[in-house]
Amino acid sequence: MMFLKILINALKVKNVRNKIFFTIFIILVFRIGTHITVPGVNAKSLEQLSELPFLNMLNLVSGNAMRNFSVFSMGVSPYITASIVVQLLQMDILPKFVEWGKQGEVGRRKLNQATRYISLVLAFIQSIGITAGFNTISSVALVKTPDVKTYLLIGALLTTGSVIVTWLGDQITDKGFGNGVSMIIFAGIISSIPNAIATIHEDYFVNVKADQHLHSYIMVGIIIVAVLAVVFFTTFVQQAEYKIPIQYTKLMQGAPTSSYLPLKVNPAGVIPVIFASSITTIPSTLIPFFQNGRDVPWLTKLQEILNYQSPLGMMIYALLIILFSFFYTFVQVNPEKTAENLQKNGSYIPSVRPGRETEEFMSSLLKKLATVGSIFLAFISLAPIAAQQALNLSSGVALGGTSLLILIATGIEGMKQLEGYLLKRQYVGFMNTAK
Repeated sequence: MMFLKILINALKVKNVRNKIFFTIFIILVFRIGTHITVPGVNAKSLEQLSELPFLNMLNLVSGNAMRNFSVFSMGVSPYITASIVVQLLQMDILPKFVEWGKQGEVGRRKLNQATRYISLVLAFIQSIGITAGFNTISSVALVKTPDVKTYLLIGALLTTGSVIVTWLGDQITDKGFGNGVSMIIFAGIISSIPNAIATIHEDYFVNVKADQHLHSYIMVGIIIVAVLAVVFFTTFVQQAEYKIPIQYTKLMQGAPTSSYLPLKVNPAGVIPVIFASSITTIPSTLIPFFQNGRDVPWLTKLQEILNYQSPLGMMIYALLIILFSFFYTFVQVNPEKTAENLQKNGSYIPSVRPGRETEEFMSSLLKKLATVGSIFLAFISLAPIAAQQALNLSSGVALGGTSLLILIATGIEGMKQLEGYLLKRQYVGFMNTAK
């Protein structure tokens, strides 16, 4: 209700209304592109792989474009991967990147340029690898004439599509509202919800006898209540912050004497879930490729272990999420840099000495937040899988934990940005009135 109220108020402001309509236009262009299939490809062969977790993950990060093997199939996946790689290289791994990270706006532009070059290379390699892999796995050939020339052409088309999608995301960030990359993935997830609803209707009302409709209504009611409860819980945790009090030693005229440093309860965001999904789904996808129709016992056993719909697979999946949560929390919030920045700004945490003690305090606090965040992410990721098995839902029905986190995080970010636009307008209006 609050979001609708903010949206209605935002539509009354011309500048904000133009941003919203521009964002909708870019998303519409993207959605049209997701229905343009790559030439020389039989997209219907992917229907046989609809149960493949890796294909579902690619569908998620491509904004549902992989379903039709469209020119936008790679989506923003290479750009996200390249961004993570660049972030990791700044952690005292590549001196040049570390130096750029300390150069302010100039260094940020250099890092953005490096990210785009890396994403270009990754997009080309991934597009050829994914096309060749799916062509081998599917019984009906994905590529009609699988030769080197065809694979290079498909790779070039998918790479170009990925560059266009990234550019569309940049346009949303610059001229629309919200984060462009998140908005494109958000639009793809939203577009898949009607199919999920239709599947539930078919499973519980079309394919059942008339005397079982009461049971169907009860089950659908349970699903709705469970989804609403999970959405409420996820929204609460995503908005939760731990506020560290900050005191200032060097005061300027009119400056506050104290403030606080906000840290999210889930500092790692959705990235650990994407990492864990990749670790479990990529090997599961490649194993049939290596088996090539032969029964290799250890490969079959490995596939069973990595299947996160089995009890052991769920445990491994949850463990990976927890490990990546701890790792990425310290990537997002570097205790050493935080302590250094506080000291440079003439500020400190009460009862904590600046420098080494502040760094140790931040490390200890981040470990506690990472523990809470990792348990939250593991629960949100496994709950839909458990519900799918308990309620005997079709594989396309359960809203994945990654999808849910992206939907809620993007919605919260968009709402806060709209609130910021409205607050800015009220402030400017007040200043103009005062004059």
